[in-house]
Amino acid sequence: MKIFIVIPCYNEEEVLPKTLEVLGNLIKNIKVKTDADTELLLVDDGSRDRTWQMISDAAKQHHYVHGIKLSHNRGHQNALWAGMETAVDHCDAMVSIDADLQDDENVIIDMVQQVQEGKDIIYGVRKERKTDTFFKRFTALAFYKLMQSVDKDTVQNHADFRMMTNRTLKALMQYPERNLFLRAIVRQLGFREGFVYYDRKAREAGESKYPFTKMLSFSIDGITSFSVAPLKFITFLGLAMTLVAFIMIIFALVEHFQGKTIQGWTSLLVSMWFIGGIITTGVGITGIYIGKIYTEVKRRPRYFIEERV
Repeated sequence: MKIFIVIPCYNEEEVLPKTLEVLGNLIKNIKVKTDADTELLLVDDGSRDRTWQMISDAAKQHHYVHGIKLSHNRGHQNALWAGMETAVDHCDAMVSIDADLQDDENVIIDMVQQVQEGKDIIYGVRKERKTDTFFKRFTALAFYKLMQSVDKDTVQNHADFRMMTNRTLKALMQYPERNLFLRAIVRQLGFREGFVYYDRKAREAGESKYPFTKMLSFSIDGITSFSVAPLKFITFLGLAMTLVAFIMIIFALVEHFQGKTIQGWTSLLVSMWFIGGIITTGVGITGIYIGKIYTEVKRRPRYFIEERV
């Protein structure tokens, strides 16, 4: 059985030596406990530091290390896709993990064992987030709750740490969209699923590649890439506002025919701003979807590979 571990990398020179050392030891343990052969595929997502040079050096020293360098920074999801697309013809199963190894690499052994038992997709799920700040935990919980409100199949506390068999990879490759949100798309494949649970570790070196602004952007992109729930929401909100407006019209006519006059402009001003805000929000959400349609219909390549080792 051949396993590929796909590792997207972006400016990871501080953490990469430790990552390669840890995963090198893991490969030996996987061989002992499962008899599977394992290789590493590191995807340099247009790094600006020495990440690619370190990958190249490691590939010369170790037969199990491979690397591809994207010509430009294309984002984590596209880098991961590039790794999967490269590995699909060379492995029986593939597992993706981030270079910082905050996800527990040792549970990959459990994943391999579940694949050997007949499972096709094994999700790595975090038990808790003790190493995260309060703000990080709160925003992550809010994100998963929001995702589950628009897609009940979303696995809470699962990011992109998962193992997939060759046939599920080939099924995933049939999805043509450019707006990728893999953790939701993979769940739609079906097949036989398994789960492993682990405690998330603290990052040993370097900086997180997902500060709040990127997390917010990723959340919006994920929801709008996978669900039309925001469009439904503004439709229902528009209907609710129409009902409120109808009630206010009746109220105003009754007041008029009773000879009562309403002094002041506060209520009118508040109503105008409120309705204007809803309209602007609705136009903005619709614009996001139109932008995604624009991206999809152009069918531009997801990435270009500049070098391979």
